[in-house]
Amino acid sequence: MSLTIACAPLRRLICAAATAISLLTVTGALAAPSPAPAPNLIIYDNDFSGPESADILPLIGDPSVKVLGFTVVTGDGWADEETADILRFLEIAKRTDIPVVKGAVFPLVNSEARTRAWEQMYGKIVWKGAWNTAAPDNSFHPTEPYKIPPSPVGPPKTKAAAGTAAQFLIEQVHLHPHQVTILTAGPLTNIALAIRLDPEFASLAKQLIFMGGFVDTNLQQVTASANFATDFNIWFDPEAADIVLTAPWAKITSVGSVSNAVVYTPELAARIAAKTTPVTQAVVKYSLPLPLWDQITAAIAADPSLVTGEVQAYMDVDTDHGMYYGVTHVWPADTTPRLGEQKVHIVTAIDTKRFLDAFVRDAQFPVPADRP
Repeated sequence: MSLTIACAPLRRLICAAATAISLLTVTGALAAPSPAPAPNLIIYDNDFSGPESADILPLIGDPSVKVLGFTVVTGDGWADEETADILRFLEIAKRTDIPVVKGAVFPLVNSEARTRAWEQMYGKIVWKGAWNTAAPDNSFHPTEPYKIPPSPVGPPKTKAAAGTAAQFLIEQVHLHPHQVTILTAGPLTNIALAIRLDPEFASLAKQLIFMGGFVDTNLQQVTASANFATDFNIWFDPEAADIVLTAPWAKITSVGSVSNAVVYTPELAARIAAKTTPVTQAVVKYSLPLPLWDQITAAIAADPSLVTGEVQAYMDVDTDHGMYYGVTHVWPADTTPRLGEQKVHIVTAIDTKRFLDAFVRDAQFPVPADRP
C-alpha cells in the first residue's frame, strides 16, 4: 500500500495532515484485535440425580461455553428431586445465574407397570432409574413421583424458573437460530415434546448431542456389566427417542458405548482433590465408581475435537412392545427403512488423556467465596 500523496507547495500542510491520518488509520487497522469467537451456546437437558452434578463441570468450567439453561427430565430419579439436586449443586458452584427449568415427569408411553410386565416375559432389567425398587433410605421411591427426599447437602434456596422445559427449549432456539447445541444425557422426553410442539425446533437448533444409542451390546451384558450395556436413556422412553431421531436436525451425535471405557477412579478423585473448593469437595465425596457417561458427552459438546473416531449410520429405536422394545438399530444408507431416520455420528473413540486433563481442570474452576 502506498501512502505517498502528491502535493502542491501551497497544500503541503493539508497533505501532511492527510498522510498522518492515513498512517493512523492503517496502524489502527493492523493493531485492531481479531473479533472474539462466537460463544458455544448450549442447553443441557438431563436427569440430574444426586448431591453432585459433575457432568455439568465441562460446561460451567469452560469459559468458551455459555450455558443458556439446564432442563430436567425424569430418568435416574424423578424430575422434582432432580430439579432440587441441580439447583443445590449450582448454589455450591456459585452459578445460580443459569436458569433451571423442570420438564417431563413421565415418559410419553412407557410406565413402571409396562416395565414390570415386560420383565415377566423377557427378563430382568438391571437399572430402571426412577422405577427401581423402593429403598429404605428413600433413594428410590417408584410410586411417589413428587417426593423429594432429604439431601446430604441440604435443600436448595433457589427456585426453578417458570414454565416447562419444552417451552424453554423452543424459546431459546428461536432467540438464537442455528446457534444452540441441544445436549442431552437423559431420556429424550423433553426434546420430543419440544419437537411435537414446534415443528421448526429441531431445524432451528445447531445440533443435537445425546448420551445413548448403544449398539451391539447384547454380548457385553454377559461378559462385562449388564448395567453398563443397558441403553437406559433410550429404553426409558422409546417413543420419545423415535421422535427425536427422526427429526430434521442439522447434525446428530451419539455418545454411547465409547463412554463405558472411562471410569471414575480413586486416582481421578485424587487429582481433583488436589485443589480444594466447594465443588471439588462435593465431587470427591459423592461421585461413584461408574463410567463417566454424561461427563464425556458434555465434554464433547464443549470441545468436539476430543472425538478421534466415529461411524456414521442411520439410527432409530424399536417401539414395538415386544422383546426389542427400546433397542437401538442402525443401518447404512443403502438399507435404511427410509421412515425418517437421520444420519447419526456415532462416537467410537475419544482422546481419553485430554478429556481427563480437561475434566480435572474444569472441576477445579475458581468458585467465588464472596457470593451467596
